[in-house]
Amino acid sequence: MYIKTYKTDKHFMVAACDKELIGQTLKNEACEMKVNASFYQGEEGTEEMLEVLLMQATTANLTGKKAVACAVKCGIVDPNSAIYFDEIPHALYFTL
Repeated sequence: MYIKTYKTDKHFMVAACDKELIGQTLKNEACEMKVNASFYQGEEGTEEMLEVLLMQATTANLTGKKAVACAVKCGIVDPNSAIYFDEIPHALYFTL
């Protein structure tokens, strides 16, 4: 999967997606989502790398079965909260 991080003074965001999704446009009945390389394509990473980063994140944007499953495993995303585009899960995580 690809993992990219973004830092500001107050926030640490992790964007991750399954590699095969880069460049695709995913659709559901309400809208569509472009899996944009400039947003998601950082370094290639493992589930273990993503777990470490997610535990530090204040925000996460996750697309794909592997990326979302990792966030569920970490306990930061409820599997019932993911939305689906062409049967591909997408989940967001925010801390307040």
